[in-house]
This record gives sequence, C-alpha cells and structure tokens, in this order.
Amino acid sequence: MALQEKYKELIDAAAAAGVQNLQVREQDNVLYIDGEAPSGQVKDNLWNIYNKIDPDFRAADVIMNVNVSAMSAGSKATVTTQSSNLNVRKGPGTDQPIVGKAAHGETVTIVSKTNDQWYLVRTDAGEEGYCYAQYLSEG
Repeated sequence: MALQEKYKELIDAAAAAGVQNLQVREQDNVLYIDGEAPSGQVKDNLWNIYNKIDPDFRAADVIMNVNVSAMSAGSKATVTTQSSNLNVRKGPGTDQPIVGKAAHGETVTIVSKTNDQWYLVRTDAGEEGYCYAQYLSEG
C-alpha cells in the first residue's frame, strides 16, 4: 500500500484543517508532510490521527514537519529541570526525535497543551516542538 493511501486520513485532515503550504511527498519509503498549521490544536489533532493509524509511531514511515504558523504570543512558561536542558521533540512522546533544547530557567511560549503530559512550545530561538509538561511552570 502506498504511504499516501495508508495516511490518507492524516493528509485529508491536514488539508481540511487549513494547513498552509501543505506539501506531501514520498521518498525512500518515507512520507514527508510539511506545512503550517493554523493553531496548536490542529497540530495536536494531526499527531493524534497519525498515532491512530500507526500506534506509538512504530512504523517510522512519516516525517511530519507541520509547525504552527506565527500567532499571537501565548502564555509563557519557565523550564524547571533540575540542571540539565529540556528536550524539545518533534512529537508528543519520548520516542520522538529531539529537534532542540531549552535551557534550565529559560522561558518558552506555550503554543498549546496537548494533554496533561505534553505541551507544544516555541523557544526564543524559534524552535517549535513538544516538551514534557512536568518540567515547565507557567508564569
């Protein structure tokens, strides 16, 4: 089954939700989905659909580079790790690749709260990804 067929629901949801500059391509048995989501909620929904099709992202056959388009500043949170940097990940899970790091004490912008464990954040450097909520304190 072609990857675009396997992930048709995900691609259709991205288009229906208004993902801008949506680009879908297959290369080396990996499906790349790129674009800009209108909100953190849309991005979270796309990850939920992806997880439904491929539970726990085991197939590792999709790279989703969908960031939230520039939006008004959300609430701020401070990284409250013991002393190390906080990993910023591509998706909501420790199995997701690390796309950046936020230093202990650094302030990040909360784009959305995926669930009680994962927040979608944007660092001052412009890196966007998911952080484990336990290491963030709002304010």
